[in-house]
Amino acid sequence: MTEVTAEEKIEKACEEAFEKFQKLGSDEFKEIVSKLEFVLVSYRADGNPVGLYEIAEKSLEILQEYKKLKPRQVSKKLIETLEKAIELQHT
Repeated sequence: MTEVTAEEKIEKACEEAFEKFQKLGSDEFKEIVSKLEFVLVSYRADGNPVGLYEIAEKSLEILQEYKKLKPRQVSKKLIETLEKAIELQHT
């Protein structure tokens, strides 16, 4: 079994956040959806995960705030996935 890298974890976390924002479908999330899409494409082109970490942190903040308003629409697992992926940047 191969070890999942920090870059793979942050990419997966950003993909999950991207999918969640799309499902929520609100106009207020258009900007973060665009940014997530951009950094995912950029990362796949150049392999540099810096943008993924920046947008993951912003996504986490937005999702945590949204969860306070509508707890059932954002899973605890998604929040934890983002938190763990972001933490790996600092190790």
